[in-house]
Amino acid sequence: MRDAIRRAPDGTDGIDPPYDSPAYRSTALRAPKQPLVILPERFADVASPVYGHGAIAETDFDLTRQHDGEPLGERIVVTGRVVGSDGRPVPNTLIEIWQANAAGRYRHADDQHPAPLDPNFTGAGRCLTDAEGTYRFVSIKPGAYPWRNHDNAWRPAHIHLSIFGRLLSERLVTQMYFPGDPLFDADPIFQSVGDPAARQRMISSFDWDTTTPEWALGYRFDIVLGGRHATPEDPD
Repeated sequence: MRDAIRRAPDGTDGIDPPYDSPAYRSTALRAPKQPLVILPERFADVASPVYGHGAIAETDFDLTRQHDGEPLGERIVVTGRVVGSDGRPVPNTLIEIWQANAAGRYRHADDQHPAPLDPNFTGAGRCLTDAEGTYRFVSIKPGAYPWRNHDNAWRPAHIHLSIFGRLLSERLVTQMYFPGDPLFDADPIFQSVGDPAARQRMISSFDWDTTTPEWALGYRFDIVLGGRHATPEDPD
């Protein structure tokens, strides 16, 4: 829905990556082969899916407390605000995250990367934003991993985020990266976002205010739903 409203006919909009990015090989099989059908503007005002608050468990936001023991790796806190294109906070919206473990492996049957699985880390969580649009997750910093897109291909450490927003037109799936990663320049997914300023909006910032002494490093990642300064969507 968000794509059909916002994107140009060629699949680009200056912020999000094109549907078919040659350097990202699997997009050739996923990109639309026919021109997009542009939906009427009234669909932008359709409310987002309804979900029950009772479905969100107490420990869903803390990926380090979902099992009997603590996962291995560098503990992190990720927080930020979700705002609309008008800069106003988006309260009470659902954010879901998923990620690889500290060794760079997902708990998924299709992930056959020969890195260890962590029995105390599932790699998925969710929470609601508060009245100011603020969210908070506790997790483990994910590791880089190979992905066979090209010779010696490695993905930078990243966390996937899904944000429902206030309307279907604000639905966003994106990736958050960590500052200073040496793999940025060689990653076709990150580089598929053509605007350098938009790429920077996918990189979190180290945050002393969120860092907890002797416990966890903090990172801030603000999310903008729509407009010139929108957070780019996930090209996958």
